[in-house]
Amino acid sequence: MRWSDGGRRFVAGFAAVVCLASILGCSSEGDPRAVAAVPDGVEVLTIAGQNHTDDEVDYPTTPPAGGDHLGIWHNCGLYTLELYDEAAVHSLEHGAVWITYRPDIGVAGIVALTELLTGGDKVLLSPYPGQEAAVVATAWARRLELEGTDDPRLLEFVEAFRDGEASPEPGVTCSGGIGEPPADPFAGLPPRP
Repeated sequence: MRWSDGGRRFVAGFAAVVCLASILGCSSEGDPRAVAAVPDGVEVLTIAGQNHTDDEVDYPTTPPAGGDHLGIWHNCGLYTLELYDEAAVHSLEHGAVWITYRPDIGVAGIVALTELLTGGDKVLLSPYPGQEAAVVATAWARRLELEGTDDPRLLEFVEAFRDGEASPEPGVTCSGGIGEPPADPFAGLPPRP
């Protein structure tokens, strides 16, 4: 049986419609490669390096969003004391998201952040007195300044950038480093030479 040109076009068109419908009908739910929506206001930064160093690093942002860092990372978790910038940056390299807050957000704000972030993996939470915004969400080469703890963009940021494509080493562990949350961020840190 020979197909006419019209018959071939009909079959090809029908096949294209079926393929397109199946693609559009598929949901990304459950797909680990699905990308969460990026919240409004996220800054995209250019990071100059990612070498290991024992030196203190002068980062261009507060808190830092990438760059050279210690050879050891902070264990992820919710801390009540300030973290070591160079170790936190190494955690960011591994795909962690670092949420920092000014201590003047008060006990209610700190409790709200703790409740919001409890149970989340690859998350660091710590005070950062020198930052301008009340709350800052930071991932490798990404940051978002927030004026309060109730901004829905905070969790959107965590979902969008935890183990995100911008991280040089997404999927690498966020444990086995230094620190024991909540109050000992330097546990296991060897002395500087």
